[in-house]
Amino acid sequence: MREEPKERLDRRARTLWRISGLLEMLPVLVAGIGVGWAVARYGGQPLAVAAVPVLATLVATLVNALLIPELRWRRWRYEIREDEVDLQRGIFWVVRTLVPFARIQHVDTRSGPLQRRFGLATVVFYTAAGPNRIPELAAPVAAEVRDRIAELTKERDEL
Repeated sequence: MREEPKERLDRRARTLWRISGLLEMLPVLVAGIGVGWAVARYGGQPLAVAAVPVLATLVATLVNALLIPELRWRRWRYEIREDEVDLQRGIFWVVRTLVPFARIQHVDTRSGPLQRRFGLATVVFYTAAGPNRIPELAAPVAAEVRDRIAELTKERDEL
């Protein structure tokens, strides 16, 4: 069995994922508050019953914004080896992907508005099976990883 990949994502990934988690859950939270209000106003139910949807969506929002990003960051690892890129990710089910350099067609970096705000970028490398990502690396590290993968891919093509 292979060793676990050694490299971790940037620590700022957790903050970025927390903000993203809050933004993702905002419509759900608003809907929960709306349902609670409607139950209290029109359903004739006690306030405790009306509070259930509000509390449920609030708990889901906190889990998505606080717990999930931490667990996700702890599991996400990568390593660029001599012949392949090794990726490990997941929260409850850990997924391990080995991508041989011979299969990589091209590689690039991406950086969305929130990522740029935190100085982060994602490395994306493509195979015939589709894209693979190493998210939330410091922008200079992402550039180094991109260049390293491109260099090793080119070396494999020359063999």
